[in-house]
Amino acid sequence: MKRKLFCSKISGSLSSLTSAIQRSLILQHLRKYKSMPTLNASEIVRGHILQVTSAALGHGAEELKDGALLLDTKGHILKKGNFADISKEYSSLPVRDYSGSLILPSFFDTHIHFPQLDMIGSCAEELLLWLQRYTFPREAAFRGRTQFVKDAAKNFVDELASNGTSFAVVYSSSCGEATDVLFEEFERRGLRVILGKTSMDRHCPDEISVDVEQDKAWTEMLIKKWHKKTDRLHYALTPRFAPSCTNELMAMLAKLHDDDPSLYMQTHYAENRNEIEWVAELYPEAKSYLDVYDSRDLLNSKTILAHSIHTNAEDEQLLLERDVVISHCPTSNLFLGSGLFKGKSYLEQGLKVTLGTDVGAGTSFSQWQSMNEAYKVAQLKQERLSPSDIFALATVAAGKHLGFPNLGCLEEGYIADFQVIDPESRPILARHLAMATTAEERLTALIHFADDRCLKELNIQGQPVYKRA
Repeated sequence: MKRKLFCSKISGSLSSLTSAIQRSLILQHLRKYKSMPTLNASEIVRGHILQVTSAALGHGAEELKDGALLLDTKGHILKKGNFADISKEYSSLPVRDYSGSLILPSFFDTHIHFPQLDMIGSCAEELLLWLQRYTFPREAAFRGRTQFVKDAAKNFVDELASNGTSFAVVYSSSCGEATDVLFEEFERRGLRVILGKTSMDRHCPDEISVDVEQDKAWTEMLIKKWHKKTDRLHYALTPRFAPSCTNELMAMLAKLHDDDPSLYMQTHYAENRNEIEWVAELYPEAKSYLDVYDSRDLLNSKTILAHSIHTNAEDEQLLLERDVVISHCPTSNLFLGSGLFKGKSYLEQGLKVTLGTDVGAGTSFSQWQSMNEAYKVAQLKQERLSPSDIFALATVAAGKHLGFPNLGCLEEGYIADFQVIDPESRPILARHLAMATTAEERLTALIHFADDRCLKELNIQGQPVYKRA
């Protein structure tokens, strides 16, 4: 009897132990199963993937001719690989098939002006005359004309999307209401934006000059309403440039940034020789143009400086120390005759260089056109940059430098912001792509021949926000 009872206890203990081990193994398996990201896989995107995966100079272009992106339900990339392999492993998933088309990361445009939509190609001798003759009158038209601004905002965002740009860094007018309207349009369309109301309170017409008190009220309203409302909407404090801002205005903006360091800061710097001389006259106590901004606490890792052409070694060291982002705007610089950007030199020093259209001195919303001109500027400067080096400035480098390291590339862990290019839309492009034998050559063909006619579709987080009619 005792033996039976003992055996029964042993058997029960073993059974309990076995059950516990089984439960543990099952729980471990379930935890592992639940943690597998591919459980959320929703679809496969198929096409010829072409991209640059690193901001490093000389990294080069990469491609998968019959590639695939495995996306989850939130538009993140779970896996990238050959279509044959991914489709076999996930055979039950639907396939979005872009065979015959190219899939590339969508573009960042790190410097563009909303109110200058209607003045592209307006000719003047140089920057300062151009501002007086065309820019300021156009910007004045954006005050107190709500329907006009709404129509312009729709056209503006349409142009960005139809040119493959999913993320723009934008100067609005000096009017708070116009900036509010533009934010509404970006939210409605689903594009990503860093946007600010332009601040200026001197050396400009009264119609667009805004005193410090009113500027602060408008700026605080816009920050409260829009900054980080979603992960696609961000606010930038936007002093136009040193000549148009009093010390009081710049101090107010610096204080707002100090109160909330997540805010971006954008302004113009060292675009034109006459501009630099004017700054020296206005700020005789400053060591340099850049010192005007630095001494007023406007330079930091969230600052985006447009142009930055005419610099010396001391300026470049300060740009590096303050970790600012630079927007190279070649079509604008050539159009106004402002100067030649020393891109390779900056990149070799480790400066954070990106690419902007600078519409309206820039003559196109197309970053393909910006790349085309950037290549020529580098050649004229005798600082050759490869097509892939330049492409990175509008994609993976821009994402990294602006603080969005999961944008600008089509790799595992990135967000699926991508554009689909139809090579057959331009016979000359199709011809050159057919003759290309490397990813770098294919990228070169796109830089010289692609434009808005080639864009078939623009996706943000895996969802189409633009389709060619």
